[in-house]
Amino acid sequence: MSTSNRKIDISVVVPLYNEVENAPLLHSAISDVLMGLGRSYEIILVDDGSTDGTRDVLRTLAKGDARLRIILFRGNYGQSAAMGAGFQASRGDIVIAMDGDLQNDPKDIPKLLKKMEEGADVVAGWRKNRKDKLIIRKVPSRIANKIICNVTDVHLHDTGCSLKAFRGEVIRSIRLYGELHRFIPVLARIEGAQITEVVVDHHARQFGESKYNITRTFRVIMDLMSLNLMIKYLRNPLRFFGGIAVWHMMTALIVMAWLIFRGLGVGLTLETLNIPVTLVFLFSVAGFQFLFLGLIASLIVKTGERRGMNVSPIIYNKDRK
Repeated sequence: MSTSNRKIDISVVVPLYNEVENAPLLHSAISDVLMGLGRSYEIILVDDGSTDGTRDVLRTLAKGDARLRIILFRGNYGQSAAMGAGFQASRGDIVIAMDGDLQNDPKDIPKLLKKMEEGADVVAGWRKNRKDKLIIRKVPSRIANKIICNVTDVHLHDTGCSLKAFRGEVIRSIRLYGELHRFIPVLARIEGAQITEVVVDHHARQFGESKYNITRTFRVIMDLMSLNLMIKYLRNPLRFFGGIAVWHMMTALIVMAWLIFRGLGVGLTLETLNIPVTLVFLFSVAGFQFLFLGLIASLIVKTGERRGMNVSPIIYNKDRK
């Protein structure tokens, strides 16, 4: 088996963007923790189009550490894209994700691994004593956390914490886009994963600047809306499209009944018939279109499920709970 395909115990994936001061310190801290575990590991640092020299630092670090793998993006595509690339490149039975700003503590990795040994598929970090600004970061984060938990029904104290551990087969089956890195536990729950959390340390940023800004909130809301639809109607999309079709057809019937009622009492001219007849036609056509969309979507889902039957199931070790 080639080295590139060799399975290992732990993969640590870290997205980086303009973290030239933090990158070498982060690499050293992660390496110290992983070497002390006595297990095979790899570190995957993903540069998301940095412009401050981070890429050069990563190249230098990779030359001196055979267990460090780097991925360099040609442009800035966002944290979800960077994390997704790292997850797909990972080979570990357990994959750990964390931020590259040194606010997550690599010393918490053993905590996550211990929780994984209890049988969880996803272990999320909980920054119970978060070291961030109250108004700019803490308050919006708490509000977003409440909304996400209520909408997705995945109840975690801190959905925004990047420090998480995953079963390799679970995280590599998930595709990330937009701002979906915030919803990885939700996506894992869709796959049937068992999720838990553990309190982790959080440090104030020492170098560089935060990449967070309020405009990201709107993108998160859009992704949350699409994710909510996915959770509710992934297995049976006909319920969603069919519901819209029913409302359109009911509206067409109401307008048609109004036409019949008016026609019995007062004669209708071509001018007065024009708008109501057009509405009946438009709502009827729209209703049938949504119905057919639902049927096609259901057919796609059923086809995918039939193909999935040919995939070998995951066989867990006998010592896993």
